[in-house]
Amino acid sequence: MAPQRTISIAGENALIVYFGDTPSEAIAAEIAATASQLRIILDDTLVDLVPSYASLLVIYDPFKTDHHAVRKAIRKALNTPIDPDSNQSASLVTLPVYYSIESGPDLQSLADNAGLTIEDVITIHQQSEYRVYAIGFAPGFAYLGELDPRIAAPRLATPRQKVPRGAVAIADRQTAVYPAESPGGWNLIGLCPQLMFDPSLEPSTPVQVGDRVRFKAIDRETYLDMGGLL
Repeated sequence: MAPQRTISIAGENALIVYFGDTPSEAIAAEIAATASQLRIILDDTLVDLVPSYASLLVIYDPFKTDHHAVRKAIRKALNTPIDPDSNQSASLVTLPVYYSIESGPDLQSLADNAGLTIEDVITIHQQSEYRVYAIGFAPGFAYLGELDPRIAAPRLATPRQKVPRGAVAIADRQTAVYPAESPGGWNLIGLCPQLMFDPSLEPSTPVQVGDRVRFKAIDRETYLDMGGLL
């Protein structure tokens, strides 16, 4: 049975759609499809769409429409059948990663705790195709799931005060790339030279909610040639 979709007022010019209680690939696909429909239906009355794990915030221009009309538009979008080929329109983004003890200080301990070799962890991390579930915490920080359970690991008991830009990390069954230097408690396994947030570009992030991501190992020299920092 499909989860109940609910629509609630989230402010004087915003409604939020809840798609369920637990994030999943199916819900992520529905959120992306609903957002795509709303961009068409609401057109210039739409201010912004903010997707998350299992919800979609719809912000509209109150001088052009009201919450009654937007609620009706949301229901129309929700009742539009999802094209089975719609997932093919989502981008597949490949991110390069320099995996090593030098670039991933938690790689050895993560491998040891999982009963695997470092090479095993690197291989497993690259084998999956991850869905972008949400973008948050910091601009360009994309939450990617689902991580292979063999290399899933809890957050660090004591977060680091500084995690470098481009750090590729694991927490529970998610993985991510830190878009900028910041505090963080995820397990660090490598570094990615790709900028995950650039306000001078449109869009400002290389991935969007609903996209898919794969990781590809590169060596130290290639990482540095691509602008990576150590």
